[in-house]
Amino acid sequence: MTRVVVVDDQTLVRHGIRTLLDIAHVEVVGEADDGAAALEVIAQEAPDVVLLDLRMPRYDGLWTLRHLRDRGIEVPVLVLTTFDDDTLVLDALQSGARGYLLKDVTVEQLTYAVQTLADGGTLIAPSITDRLLRAIRAGAVPTPEASVPAQDLTDREQEVLRLMAEGYPNRQIAQALFLAEGTVKNHVSTILLKLGARDRTNAVLRALRDGLLR
Repeated sequence: MTRVVVVDDQTLVRHGIRTLLDIAHVEVVGEADDGAAALEVIAQEAPDVVLLDLRMPRYDGLWTLRHLRDRGIEVPVLVLTTFDDDTLVLDALQSGARGYLLKDVTVEQLTYAVQTLADGGTLIAPSITDRLLRAIRAGAVPTPEASVPAQDLTDREQEVLRLMAEGYPNRQIAQALFLAEGTVKNHVSTILLKLGARDRTNAVLRALRDGLLR
């Protein structure tokens, strides 16, 4: 059973999410009402996935993401919020979030996203992805510069990158392309190196910005 920590400053929201996830047989092992409390619960419970709201008093979601990253805690974080501002979405993804959904999702969409992140994938609401892609290409929102110039990707690396952008974890990429999972891991590492990206999410953002997803 997938183990989840829910971080939201509203008690009613936390309890509602817990009830929905219980129905879907996802175990909520901890709750927190701000970033500081979240760090403690995450360290104690070591969940498979964290559901994180962005707008919270005191220590908000972005603060939490950055402190998780700075402490080297590599837990997949799914942002679950009512805010879909392009800059806020990018800030969250660049700070380490692996997924971004709005709170109007269905139970099925939420549980699918949780399982996708638990399996090593990424997932961003399609409506947000489409709008974000247009904004990035139009230069309306800033994206980080890579530490090295992008090198040409091979056709196979393009295929892997495209599936990464669609949120596929390595196992599903391997199945889709009829490759060994170890081969996919090697391709992902090469893609990160060529794009100068620190993780999968930043690699996809860089690829979107530079038009590398043919």
